[in-house]
Amino acid sequence: MKKLLSASVLTLAVAFSGSALAAFQGPGLAPSTVAEALKMSDDTPVVLNGQIEKSLGNEKYQFKDATGTVVVEIDDEDWRGVDVRPENMVTIKGEIDKDMFTTEIDVDSVELKK
Repeated sequence: MKKLLSASVLTLAVAFSGSALAAFQGPGLAPSTVAEALKMSDDTPVVLNGQIEKSLGNEKYQFKDATGTVVVEIDDEDWRGVDVRPENMVTIKGEIDKDMFTTEIDVDSVELKK
């Protein structure tokens, strides 16, 4: 019985570890500009390419591209170990966070562009 249980646990562990590494490998959301993002509706998914210019405190940063600037909120865990300097080009993925007076981007991931 113990051998059967051990074999079952091992089989499940292997199955879940393989699926945890899998990810979609195909086309996704096309990048937008800051100017376009500022016109989008609340909760719309967005991808932006540009630079993070400076920290504004409380996990908020100023992001810019050739069309303008927008405040982005990047939670500590969403950096995923990526070190970014103002001169680095990055791709951020997230969603529009709009309220009555402001539009920000709630960032889910940050990637350095190569």
